[in-house]
Amino acid sequence: MNYFEFTNPTKLCSGQGALDNLAYELQILGASHPMVLSDAMLEKIGTLKRVTDALSEMQIGRIFTDIPRDSSIETVNRIAKEYRDFGCDALVALGGGSVLDTAKGVRLLISQDVDDLLELMGCECVPKGKPVPFVAIPTTAGTGSEATAVAVIKNPGLGIKMEYISQQLVPDTAILDPRMTETLPARITASTGMDTLCHAIEAFSCLQKNPVSDAYAIAAIGLVRDNLLRAVRFGSSRQARWAMANASFLAGAAFSNSMVGVVHAIGHALGGVCHVPHGDAMNILLPAGMMFNCKKCRDDYGELLLYLAGSQLYRKTPKQKRARAAIEEVLRMREKLHRLTGLPVTLKEAGVDPAKFPEVAKAALNDGAVIVNPRQVTYDAVIRILEVSYGN
Repeated sequence: MNYFEFTNPTKLCSGQGALDNLAYELQILGASHPMVLSDAMLEKIGTLKRVTDALSEMQIGRIFTDIPRDSSIETVNRIAKEYRDFGCDALVALGGGSVLDTAKGVRLLISQDVDDLLELMGCECVPKGKPVPFVAIPTTAGTGSEATAVAVIKNPGLGIKMEYISQQLVPDTAILDPRMTETLPARITASTGMDTLCHAIEAFSCLQKNPVSDAYAIAAIGLVRDNLLRAVRFGSSRQARWAMANASFLAGAAFSNSMVGVVHAIGHALGGVCHVPHGDAMNILLPAGMMFNCKKCRDDYGELLLYLAGSQLYRKTPKQKRARAAIEEVLRMREKLHRLTGLPVTLKEAGVDPAKFPEVAKAALNDGAVIVNPRQVTYDAVIRILEVSYGN
């Protein structure tokens, strides 16, 4: 590699009580009338109230909670209209990947002064536009959306998830407060945690990897190794929750710069065609995707064994066997999470119909993530990964 770029402009406020800084962070961004985006569940369990309480000294322009699990272009367009109608001047997004990606889509529309997100299709071609202050508060530790230049938004008409990639999508500030994830159920904690691990592993091995993204990815993997199972077993452990939130941010920053690969390409397609939750898809597909790429990534995976399993196993494993041992470590973690939470490890367990494989494969080949996968991805290769991941 003779040249690379790395961007991570998001200010990170991380730790116990970080949410208390929300009003101040908006003020220094020049905002006084924010729109708050969240979902109905977070409103029901009281997490949203914590955010509105943190904004008690500000005038909230609008609270919008009607965001589905897989946000859509129609939802983004509707919220952008309300943002304008209510005279809002900033976005605060509280939620998982769907809420954060919705906020990114809204920011894109407002900054570019357009009404329909379909007008902005294209990769990294959006000019800066007018400023829209944006604070992201994740309630899961998985998507890393609070640190990425990527938004995945569903196009219901085509039955696909569309990727928008632009530096204009990156939040100004991310607030990581362990109180925001402590009510996350064990199964979702496991699913989103494996999404974080997949982000880091693909970021470390795809064609755009670079020394800076590698450092972020390695740090994320170490935090997942030491804290994911603890967060699943002891959900009230704020230390484990905080560690996983930091891991998600680090992995998000890594893959936002180096990108991901075949696992995400197929995962996006499974979400669009078969409605498999994204973290579940990553958990199911990651070992088969690594086995497919191992021919090109043997050295990278071998190095990752150190961060996945620790120095003792790394030292006693012969160099030529380290890549396979790294994949086995992923399989072991996956099996432990399956026993603890029932997180599916096969597409069969996830209820996927093999008759849908051709449609999934075609959608995966049109996903931008295949471009930077270390090994060329063909239709037959995708079908084989799906078959291996289906199980017996």
